[in-house]
Amino acid sequence: MNINNLILIVKKKINKSLLVENIEVEDKTFLHKNHKSHNEKKFHLKLIIRSSELKRMKKIQSTRKIYSILQAELDQYIHSIQILIH
Repeated sequence: MNINNLILIVKKKINKSLLVENIEVEDKTFLHKNHKSHNEKKFHLKLIIRSSELKRMKKIQSTRKIYSILQAELDQYIHSIQILIH
């Protein structure tokens, strides 16, 4: 899996599952390059999501919702994920 395909999949799955006004996905993998646990087949993503649906939820609820949507990708391709909800 390359990063561009992963970003497209993440955007598609979130847009399909939630009411989202805007979503940005940034590759932050470079932050992990020198870590002992770094795996070149896994990525660090930063999600910036504008969603009134998620904004109404408590932080833990919205995070769990996103994790459940992206479970397969988290298991296989994502080492770390940062989620910002506006």
